[in-house]
Amino acid sequence: MMHAYDEQYLNDAMRNLGEAFDYAANDCKMKLDEFADIFIAGGIAEQFGSGVPKYVSGLSGTELVWDVLERSGLKRELPEAGMGYDFAPEYWCGWILAYYQWYTGRSFKNIKQHISMEEILKLYPTLHEAAEEKFVDTVNRMIRRSNPATKLQVLRKSVGYSQKALAEKSGVTLRMIQQYEQRAKDINKAAGIHLAALARTLGCQVEDLLEQSVE
Repeated sequence: MMHAYDEQYLNDAMRNLGEAFDYAANDCKMKLDEFADIFIAGGIAEQFGSGVPKYVSGLSGTELVWDVLERSGLKRELPEAGMGYDFAPEYWCGWILAYYQWYTGRSFKNIKQHISMEEILKLYPTLHEAAEEKFVDTVNRMIRRSNPATKLQVLRKSVGYSQKALAEKSGVTLRMIQQYEQRAKDINKAAGIHLAALARTLGCQVEDLLEQSVE
């Protein structure tokens, strides 16, 4: 269950990124992937995902776009925000992306390596009225289909442990195990104490857990 702070943060993040995507697409006539690339490259996405108040709630979605474009050197004469876009597909794309980033702990950069904004937009007709968790499940399945299982996941399943059981036996949190298996966190950069605990529990060497190439 979310704490009150988390809930307020999430509401602000979803609304503002929704407004930003809406404004970038419908007023500035930008491709969503173009805007997302600039959002990530300029470093603002990382700050937004980390919960920096200025970007999560201190700026409107329109102001967020202005800041992103100004940092990139692309700021030009920009239109005022239009009216009535709250339920536009582009608004939903930013809105649900903010939820997915918060829920999974993936960085925006990591998410975009696996799925484009256009692909998210294509999910609008079937998922915009569904629960947010349905979107999370759908995107996670898409990522799993396009990426082989991690070594951690293969080893865990080979000994018959669920993620929860591995967490209980190793002392590594369930959330962290999920993030390593989803490649939301790079297991090659994990703390040595965590790698040692996982290897000991799974009966393998630390080297057996490391990935050859992590995106």
